[in-house]
Amino acid sequence: MSEMENVSVTAIPEGARILDVREDYEWEAGHAPDALHIPLDQLPERLDDLDPDTDLAVICRSGGRSARATQWLEAHGYSAVNVTGGMGAWLEAGQPMVSDNGQEPTVV
Repeated sequence: MSEMENVSVTAIPEGARILDVREDYEWEAGHAPDALHIPLDQLPERLDDLDPDTDLAVICRSGGRSARATQWLEAHGYSAVNVTGGMGAWLEAGQPMVSDNGQEPTVV
């Protein structure tokens, strides 16, 4: 088994699809504008929502859940990298964010 690749928020490969595996309440508080949201526990049943020919940059709040998701996706034939530092690092890097709750985007 190969070692999982980790990337910083500023080194997400061009053309990669951001997959956010946080819980609904975390997503609603703030997320990357074009990210796809599939909570970690729903990933097995929603695998068909992902294009196996698209590179995925998997993100969560701090990197733990996204690391598990990345390993699982790679084991199922998907190309995925783990975003180190998660949405906390995303926010600190000044990357764009939107919220679904009508408030200023934040990371919870």
